[in-house]
Amino acid sequence: MSLGEEFAAILASASDGDERALEQIYRDNAPLVLGYARTNGSRDPEDVTQDVFVAVVTGLRSFQGDERAFRSWLLTITHRRLVDDLRRRGRRPLTQSDGTILTDQAAPDSTDGEALARLQARGVLEVIDSLTDDQRAVLLLRMLADLPIREIAAVLGKNETAVKALLRRAHAALGRRLADDGPTDADP
Repeated sequence: MSLGEEFAAILASASDGDERALEQIYRDNAPLVLGYARTNGSRDPEDVTQDVFVAVVTGLRSFQGDERAFRSWLLTITHRRLVDDLRRRGRRPLTQSDGTILTDQAAPDSTDGEALARLQARGVLEVIDSLTDDQRAVLLLRMLADLPIREIAAVLGKNETAVKALLRRAHAALGRRLADDGPTDADP
């Protein structure tokens, strides 16, 4: 979803503390942040999303740019929160990991829950999960957030050549894995 031409006015109001404008920014961008956190294996994607928006509200006055730049900034914050989450997980390992973390987190009647269930039935989540962390991040930022290579590089702190290579490898790995698995009985 996009705020379009209203973005600048909404951003200015949100920077001044307007709760309705902050809510609009949250509603427009929370699904993106939540989806990115979920598909990158966050133990608690809702908590990561909350942390991201606390950081957004705190840093909103210093942000300058258009809506696309805002989404890049937002995803940079999200990526950093995910790295923090993974570091914490390294210090306190998760005791149970059965691969259902993504679908368990979605609300049962939600659109994103339904979409995740369909992807899981087709094996797509398992295929995405089989990618390296960097490949998964690059792929999701490109597909989920529709970011150009330059912005993905900025979000991840990598150079553009590395991002292109990661994206190629991710596509190749997905193609091989999906071709090997073929259609499932759950496919319509």
